[in-house]
Amino acid sequence: INSRELSVTASLGIAVCPSDGSTMVALLNRAETAMYKVKDDGRNGLHFYAPEMQQNSERTLAVLQALKLALARDQLHMVYQPQIDAFSGRMVGSEALLRWRHPQLGNVSPAEFIPLAERNGLIVSIGTWVLRQVMRQIRVWRDAGLPEMTVAVNLSAVQFAQPDLIEVIQRIANEEGVEPSLVELELTEAVALKNPEAAAKSIKALQEAGFKVSIDDFGTGYSSMTYLKKFAVDKLKIDQSFVRGVESSTNDQAIVRATVQMAHGLGMITIAEGVETQAEMDFLRSCGCDE
Repeated sequence: INSRELSVTASLGIAVCPSDGSTMVALLNRAETAMYKVKDDGRNGLHFYAPEMQQNSERTLAVLQALKLALARDQLHMVYQPQIDAFSGRMVGSEALLRWRHPQLGNVSPAEFIPLAERNGLIVSIGTWVLRQVMRQIRVWRDAGLPEMTVAVNLSAVQFAQPDLIEVIQRIANEEGVEPSLVELELTEAVALKNPEAAAKSIKALQEAGFKVSIDDFGTGYSSMTYLKKFAVDKLKIDQSFVRGVESSTNDQAIVRATVQMAHGLGMITIAEGVETQAEMDFLRSCGCDE
C-alpha cells in the first residue's frame, strides 16, 4: 500500500447455526464473543463459541458496572498483613491489601476486579483512595500510641504512569500528617520494566521525597539485573510461588538463596511473601532473608 509492506493478522470468532443461535443477530453476537476470547489469548488465531464465554463476559460486565459505584457506595475496605522480622519475630511493618464486598456479588477477588479497574482507568481514583486510607490508618495507629511501622501499598501500572503521581502521594501524606518514611510503595517487575528509564527517575524522585520503594513478586517477570541495579530500590519481595517450593524443590531453594545474596550485595532488604509453615521460615532464616 503506497509502497509500504504491511503485515496483517486476523482474530476470528466462529458461531455455528443452529447450536449457537438461529438468527443473524444471535450468531454475530456470539461470534464476536468468541473473537474477543482470541484477542484475550494473544490474537492471530480462532475460537469457536462456547456458552461459558458468554457467562464470563456477562460476569465481567456485571463486575465492571458494580465497580464504577463501589467507591461511592463505601464497598471497598483495607486489610493489613503483618510483616515479621525473620530473626527476632518482631512485627516490623504491614502490607495494605484492598478488598471489595458487594451486596449481591459477595466478596470479589482483587485478581478479578483490579485488572478490570486498570483496563478502564478506574484504578487511578481507587489507587488514590487506597493511598489516603493507608496514610489515615498509619496516623490512627500512631495516635493510639502504637510503635511506628512501615506500611507497604501496591502501585498499579496505570497509577505509576500518571505524570502527577509523586505530587499526589506527597499531598496526601501532608494532608494526613504522615511521615513519608512510613510509606513503602510497591511496584511489580513488569511495571518497573515497562519503561525502565522513566521508572528509574520516578523511583529516585519518590526516594528523594522520603518514601521507600520495593519491587514486588521478584523472580516472576524479567528479573533484569541491569535495571535492578539502576532502580536501587529499598526492598525486594520474593514471590510466594518460590517460597511454597522451598520445602521440596532444590530449584526454588537455589533461586531464593541467590536472590537474598544478590539483594544484600546491592544493599537491599529481602522479604518473602506467603510464609505459612515453620519449615519455610527455617529455610528463609538459613538463607539470611530479612523479613
